[in-house]
Amino acid sequence: MKILLIGEYSRLHNSLKEGLVALGHEVVLLSTGDGFKSYPADILLGRKFTRGWKRKFRIGWYRLTGVDLSASALQREFFRHQAELKGFDLVQLINESPLGATPEVEKRIVEFLSAYNEKMFLLCCGTDHLSVKYIHDKKQVYSILNSYFEGKTTAAQNDGALKYLRPDFVSLHHFVYERINGVIASSIDYHLPMNGHPKYLGMIPNPVNTDKIVQKAWPDTERVVILHGINRNSYFKKGNDYFEQALEKLQQSHGEKILIKTVEDLPYSEYIKAFDSAHLVLDQVYGHDQGYNALEAMACGKVVLTGAETEFVQHYDLDREVAVNVKPDVDQIYGQLTRLVEQPELIRAIGTNAREFVVSHHHYVKIAERYLECWNSN
Repeated sequence: MKILLIGEYSRLHNSLKEGLVALGHEVVLLSTGDGFKSYPADILLGRKFTRGWKRKFRIGWYRLTGVDLSASALQREFFRHQAELKGFDLVQLINESPLGATPEVEKRIVEFLSAYNEKMFLLCCGTDHLSVKYIHDKKQVYSILNSYFEGKTTAAQNDGALKYLRPDFVSLHHFVYERINGVIASSIDYHLPMNGHPKYLGMIPNPVNTDKIVQKAWPDTERVVILHGINRNSYFKKGNDYFEQALEKLQQSHGEKILIKTVEDLPYSEYIKAFDSAHLVLDQVYGHDQGYNALEAMACGKVVLTGAETEFVQHYDLDREVAVNVKPDVDQIYGQLTRLVEQPELIRAIGTNAREFVVSHHHYVKIAERYLECWNSN
């Protein structure tokens, strides 16, 4: 089968491609690399007018003319490859706005892909119209919009999510849904808002290449090493403020037993290396399920503080702790950290469970087989 994957988030499409190729399929991945993370692609589109004086000029030009120079440049670059993007058995979009351009440009790209290829599918694995509407209507106890609801951040700071409620993005949502064969969710957090939608085909867990990502040797240190990775653009969205406050309390109470390593805005290749020396990895506080970075850390045998809510435990019918559930509550996070620091044998046990869980439920070839079954039956 000839498969075209459009867009990238957190290496999901790269890992899926590896699974599909292992099964003998021909796969082309086109993306912009997902910002500073710099994920690889077969066709890598560069973003222009995003830094320095060029960015300022772009903003000024947009205010004067309504034309986004970056999106226009991205469109031109995409269509320079149009001969390579025809004749696929299926196309999968990582998002309703798979290349992060304006809705008008995304519509032209989606229309082209729909016209010159057989089937088209969509992933719900990040913010989009339905997932944002779901959390904006407060249908979850907590979500990535909590900081906005609580006044910690402004609407402008949450534009990456709130834009999907604007009329132009709502129009893009309907435009895409009219052209797809169906939509697939990647985790419980995206299954919940999609459940019951007529185009929803079900949840297929994130693929993780556990052949490449192997369990690491246990860090040989007397103290428990805690890795706190921060992406400044999503600082409040991930709940890093809660993590930092909990770490301050832990430093005061157990300072002699811990070593805290904080890293910011690292490219993917460097962030993965940072796992090696850590026992505990702090991921996010607003999830019901694990995000991609959390799964990769779990595959390394690390104990990840992340979303592992009741819905997640029930879905996988778990009888062992594979990740440490945290909530937007400093005392709750501090309690979980204290439990782990005071019981190092628990860290080893959960880390072993974590690796086994990812291999059992997220193995990239097994997940690729599930995608193929879903695509072929719809």
